[in-house]
Amino acid sequence: MSAVPVLDLSLLDTEPERFDGAVRAAAHDVGFFYLTRHGVAHERIDEVLALAREFFALPQADKDAIAMTNSPHFRGYTRLGGELTRGAVDWREQIDLGQEGVSPARPPSTTVAPDEHGQESAAPSASVPAGPDYLNLIGPNQWPAALPALRTVMERWDADLARVSRALLRAWARSLGADPQVFDAAFAVEPATLIKIVRYPAGTDSDQGVGAHKDSGVLTLLLVDPDSEGLQVLPPGAREWVDVPPMPGAFIVNIGEMLEVGTDGYLHATEHRVVNRRAGGDRISVPYFFNPAVTARMPHLPLPADLRTGVTVDPDNPIFDTYGENAWKSRLRAHPDVAARHYPQTAS
Repeated sequence: MSAVPVLDLSLLDTEPERFDGAVRAAAHDVGFFYLTRHGVAHERIDEVLALAREFFALPQADKDAIAMTNSPHFRGYTRLGGELTRGAVDWREQIDLGQEGVSPARPPSTTVAPDEHGQESAAPSASVPAGPDYLNLIGPNQWPAALPALRTVMERWDADLARVSRALLRAWARSLGADPQVFDAAFAVEPATLIKIVRYPAGTDSDQGVGAHKDSGVLTLLLVDPDSEGLQVLPPGAREWVDVPPMPGAFIVNIGEMLEVGTDGYLHATEHRVVNRRAGGDRISVPYFFNPAVTARMPHLPLPADLRTGVTVDPDNPIFDTYGENAWKSRLRAHPDVAARHYPQTAS
């Protein structure tokens, strides 16, 4: 049996106080839980997983045509080994898709730093932001021309999971004695939601699918192929990693660092990782990151002293009140090739 609790979102309609207590305990004690009966149709789930497999089955040239290195907004495809966690290589390939918008920036430069092959391209170069650097995270996605259905399905997926995420945030607020809508304003205009579609290949020499980390945002809903194992969590106070196997039809939910800060440590952002399989099939997952607008500051709930357990402080990973500062920091670290090409001034 998994140490990760299982919660039924439909209780919000019949026994809301019971659900609020359960979701508060799960986020405090473990920081991870399974979410069932969430209202997202099984047909939608099957459709997303099927399209994920179709995307990774495309010819490499079709995927490379939307390489993230072309995007100053950190959108698009990343090859195997193209992302880092805490400086170590993650052995996975993925596409990153976010809310589309127009960056409030001055016109971009006409020069682009060469890519890893030494070639300049017509890809958009870094804009000079009319404000903080993190405004450059706002921009268009890169969609694969060979899989046109992906855009429609993913935009609908974003809307479906935003609804579930808002319900969870309101439940946490209620359970901690705050206005249920206290977090709503941060997500009301241009939320910086992010969808990753990820493949972890089996039979590789690297155990690190993605290295141990905490999510830097607010809330993550993870869809995992039912045959895909490898996720492990390290609950608060634990010394051993706990396996989190997939549960068909359920989301795996975890807390991000900004929600931990907003509750002064009462809700825990839990460290987790993915260990690659030595044999068997590939691991397919679709994490959905529910994050506020890049300019938003997350509210701090006025908790009683006995609940304010304090936030874990890491001098190498400061947590900022403004979401965009955290996202910018994370993107620069995870994708140094994109940063070097579009933001050479950030290179250390």
